[in-house]
Amino acid sequence: DKVIDVQALAGDSTDNVPGVPGIGVKTAAQLINEYGDLETLLARAEEIKQPKRRQTLLDNVEQARVSRELVRLVDDVAVEEPLRSFRVREPDPAVLVPFLREQGFRSILARVESHLAEGHPLTERVEQKTDASVPDYETVQDIGRLREWAAAAMEAGWLAFDTETSSLDAMSARLVGLSMALPDGRACYVPLRHEPAGAEQATLLDGGRDAPEAPVQVPFDEAMAALQPTLEDPSVLKVGQNIKYDMMVLARPENGGIALGPVDDTMLISYVLEAGLHGHGMDELAETVLGRKTITFSDVAGSGRNRIPFAQVALDNATRYAAEDAEVTGALWRELRPRLLPERLVTVYERLERPLIPVLAAMETAGIRIDVGVLKGLSDEFGRRLADLEAQIHELAGRPFNVGSPKQLGEVLFEDLSLPGGKRGKNGAWSTPANVLEELAATHDLPARVLDWRQLSKLKGTYTDTLPLQVNPATGRVHTCYGMAIASTGRLSSTDPNLQNIPIRTEEGRKIRTAFVADPGWVLLSADYSQIELRLLASVADIAELKQVFRDGKDIHAMTASEVFGVPLAQMDGATRRKAKAINFGIIYGISAFGLARQLGIARGEARDYIDTYFRRFPGIRVYMDSTVKLAREQGHVSTSFGRRIHTPAISDKNPARRGFGERAAINAPLQGGAADIIKRAMIRLPRALRQAGLQARMLLQVHDELVFEVPEGEVEATRTLVTRVMQAANNLDVPMVVETGVGANWGDAH
Repeated sequence: DKVIDVQALAGDSTDNVPGVPGIGVKTAAQLINEYGDLETLLARAEEIKQPKRRQTLLDNVEQARVSRELVRLVDDVAVEEPLRSFRVREPDPAVLVPFLREQGFRSILARVESHLAEGHPLTERVEQKTDASVPDYETVQDIGRLREWAAAAMEAGWLAFDTETSSLDAMSARLVGLSMALPDGRACYVPLRHEPAGAEQATLLDGGRDAPEAPVQVPFDEAMAALQPTLEDPSVLKVGQNIKYDMMVLARPENGGIALGPVDDTMLISYVLEAGLHGHGMDELAETVLGRKTITFSDVAGSGRNRIPFAQVALDNATRYAAEDAEVTGALWRELRPRLLPERLVTVYERLERPLIPVLAAMETAGIRIDVGVLKGLSDEFGRRLADLEAQIHELAGRPFNVGSPKQLGEVLFEDLSLPGGKRGKNGAWSTPANVLEELAATHDLPARVLDWRQLSKLKGTYTDTLPLQVNPATGRVHTCYGMAIASTGRLSSTDPNLQNIPIRTEEGRKIRTAFVADPGWVLLSADYSQIELRLLASVADIAELKQVFRDGKDIHAMTASEVFGVPLAQMDGATRRKAKAINFGIIYGISAFGLARQLGIARGEARDYIDTYFRRFPGIRVYMDSTVKLAREQGHVSTSFGRRIHTPAISDKNPARRGFGERAAINAPLQGGAADIIKRAMIRLPRALRQAGLQARMLLQVHDELVFEVPEGEVEATRTLVTRVMQAANNLDVPMVVETGVGANWGDAH
């Protein structure tokens, strides 16, 4: 309420508001804060100590008042006609038809007469049809018309489909409406739970004198009963964009309890075709594939503090937005689906991606139970340790500072302590990322303690403090969401909460896993592929020595250590084996001598010698790496042994750093992608295998190469045997696959 007074003093050159000369926004705000308002300031201007400012105000009293009137909005005008009276209404055919004849609008007239003959409403449809480029969207508000749409979809054999909800969380979202599009491009929106605008909106619209009513809608239960046969019919394909979400929403009883299927997903089709080239969200695909700019959610619901729930969006806007989503999804399907066959990617989509949709939907719906008490205890413990670490850091620095501030940390490291290697960013502040701190930690304790502080702070903020807030009150469990089209290699991602980034090599990470527990009478079973990427490397690169080690069931790291360091297996010590393990896994990710040296704490020259010896001993690996990079550069992509295509655009980049990253990604992609393919094959097969065996176990989590199941205590051994067999049989390699299992009351013990 003081902004007007501040603007009266500061003026606004854009709108030709003069203000008071020499007084800017900062000074104006200071004066208004001090004196309360403009009139008080002007009345007491003689009290101002600065002579120049005092005189300026005294000389421009009237100009300040005029400026205030210029910036003040007139808010007392009587609203003679409420805005609701300007809504689009059904036209009067007795007026409209003669007018169209008189003006010579022959094509519009023909459409109007056709709609009148069929008994369809004219509103919106006539206006949209005057421009052939605007799709024909309909708002379905009566049960008869809804049944006609459902029947048309049944007759067509497929429909594009989308839901509009109250939340992005499928486990709590309330169905607000749904949209459908038919093969001929016609699309509609079916509002189900739209509400009248809030009281505040009503006041804005018409001064509150004509409060809005809830829009006309088909009663929810009637609508779902009319749609259920079509949405569940196995002969009608339902096409969606990220349709896993829609499946989960509709499956909940309060949203209709509908088992949506069978389904196709345009997001996944695009992902299979062009993983690594671009994102696969609908708006981006519409622009990339169709050359269309779509209406965004913010366009109809607003943004920031002005955003309203979709249930309060006016039906005409809701229809434009929602029906377009379905219509665009159908158009994308018609463009993208036919490409799978000529590009030889049908098998990847039909065997690895599409069947995984209901499997992941079931896993996300099941969720996993957490012990909030364990997390609370860990949060308190981490808080105490963070305080201790902060005290140590301040002592090492010689003064207190904000450890979480990169700017202040940089000043301590490179100005107060004069540590070497400091670099300033574009904003002039010292750069303090983890790799810089890791290098400095070799010469000073402070950066080492900061790394510890950052790790613990991240665990506390991301997991021990946050996970209890993410427990679904209806289920008492947390329900992660698996992203199917994020990582270019085919790996799944996990969000809200992210359960794939809990560190397992640190004691703190392992403690967090103990908070994930089974229901009473049940246990958690962890099944983890052992060294899957090394086995893939041996098979894909055709390294005879490595394949034989795996066939013989020997220790791959001990064997590598023996070959590289010349140490007999009988005399192998743990430290030497750990070095070989770092080399084995580092080679997969294209590790450099510098990276290996830092990881092992050795000189760079020594690390280079290790890598050179490794390639001399296993020359086939170097051949594989070089040939893979060459192939990726020639064709722009690499493939897994299952046919998944992973595009590598960075491999031809002019920038050496980005090009090097592209080369490393190309080398690793067939291995990481192959591992993703194998575990997806296992995940698709396991639910049916468990059902057929009469076992009650449910698959809850997928974390990299590990699957976590909740199993009745009396079925542990039978489940363990079946899961191991199915997971081992899911690969197509010429080396055996080993699955390691563990059982416990919590995830930490099971792992």
